[in-house]
Amino acid sequence: MSDFKYQKPFPITKDTTEYRLLTKDYVSTIDVDGRKVLKVDPKGLEVLSKEAFSDVSFYLRSAHLNKLQCILKDDEASDNDKFVAHTMLMNQVVAADGQLPTCQDTGTAIVVAKKGEDVYTGANDAEHLSRGVFDTYQQRNLRYSQVVPFSMFEEKNTGNNLPAQIDIYANQGNEYEFLFLTKGGGSGNKTFLYQQTKALLNEENLSYFIKEKIKDLGTSACPPYHLALVIGGTSAEANLATVKKASTGYLDHLPTEGNEGGQAFRDLEWEKKVEQICRESEIGAQFGGKYFVHDVKVIRLPRHAASCPVGIGVSCSADRNIKAKINEDGIFLEQLEKDPVKYMPEEAPAMKKAVDINLDQPMEDILKELTKYPIKTRLNLSGTMIVARDIAHAQIKKMLDEGKEMPEYFKNHPVYYAGPAKTPEGMPSGSFGPTTAGRMDPYVDVFQKAGGSMVMVAKGNRYQSVTDACKANGGFYLGSIGGPAAVLAKNSIKSIEVIDFPELGMEAVRKIRVENFPAFIIVDDKGNDFFADM
Repeated sequence: MSDFKYQKPFPITKDTTEYRLLTKDYVSTIDVDGRKVLKVDPKGLEVLSKEAFSDVSFYLRSAHLNKLQCILKDDEASDNDKFVAHTMLMNQVVAADGQLPTCQDTGTAIVVAKKGEDVYTGANDAEHLSRGVFDTYQQRNLRYSQVVPFSMFEEKNTGNNLPAQIDIYANQGNEYEFLFLTKGGGSGNKTFLYQQTKALLNEENLSYFIKEKIKDLGTSACPPYHLALVIGGTSAEANLATVKKASTGYLDHLPTEGNEGGQAFRDLEWEKKVEQICRESEIGAQFGGKYFVHDVKVIRLPRHAASCPVGIGVSCSADRNIKAKINEDGIFLEQLEKDPVKYMPEEAPAMKKAVDINLDQPMEDILKELTKYPIKTRLNLSGTMIVARDIAHAQIKKMLDEGKEMPEYFKNHPVYYAGPAKTPEGMPSGSFGPTTAGRMDPYVDVFQKAGGSMVMVAKGNRYQSVTDACKANGGFYLGSIGGPAAVLAKNSIKSIEVIDFPELGMEAVRKIRVENFPAFIIVDDKGNDFFADM
């Protein structure tokens, strides 16, 4: 028989976060039966939530920006790595003006909180935190991405980005701790759970497993990533909750070894090994190179003897995480970097000149121009593109199934998979980066055979079916940098208009004019795929 001893599951040893004071209002202390209780006016939760989601939409941590800067200083970084890193820094300089958010997918609003037992609000905290989300998304140039079901197949955008995901845990003491994050669909979709067994837990098998599963991440979630790998867990949901927190840096200060109580710990040796595996993959920062990841966090957890859940997830180039706390001294929010220009190099990295492509010529001539160049060629696009995402593709597929013609706009122009954030006053467009190409893969062959989608622009790798369709039908897939939505809106997108399905809101079909829009040839008309050999 063993002796009882309680082990705190996640014994975080310290908090090195730099906080700024939001306000001393809304908090006070009262004595209850000899205990100092922190009394929080629920209005303070609204103020905190509103400010947190505002800050995290336009600013990033200085530690993240420093990692981008390090890529530019690394002689081993590829030209593509440096091009992506430089573009992302430029994007953050634009976003820090507070008009164009870092990413057009301003995400699901998520709150993870630990409420001390001696904290009293007298209210439904989730309701007031949700009010802060509502106010931020209503008042700032953010995108509404949440859809709610009315039946199994009928859905509608809520028009306010609610509901939020709010998880409040009990804790000791009289402090209230928070982690606020916005999770876009791209990085959210790149969270994986693999139900493994004890057989995985040796050097050879684990190394092979990681090499194989890293490929599942691909580039559609906008690397370089902050990668989290969690091995073990008392349940699948415990594993995945740890993945999410680890990817945000929330668990950075865990112990680095296990104990008999089963404490979670970081395995620093395997962090180095996994980082090296990612380097050797040569996927790089989206278009080949060394920097598939900024860093790796490997967390080891206890497990049931018959189970070994393994979770993998990322925080993407829009590393939107911010901590906060409420105590008797006031309401505090993590200090993000509001002057990112200090991380910009004096000169842009030297690159081979991009190939200019005029998109306003007939589609036949665009295809004749693109076929001259090999995959990996960097392009500079100018002219007209059509913007369409999942629901618009489904609507057009329905039209084809009913015997109707492919819309002329899909035949005459390249299609850009994207969905913009709200347009700031006086600007032609809101933040407007590419969305994940893979979601449109099922439509490609059908659309190309009908004369549409001959040139597609988006982010991330695609299935073999797209390569086969492009070879059979003479089409191309061009990769745009995932992440720099703000700088694309400011510098490249000159006009935007809704031309079809206006009732779809963010998912409506639009026509845009672009100048100096960067892209790479990823899949060509000869059956070549840039990512196939990665």
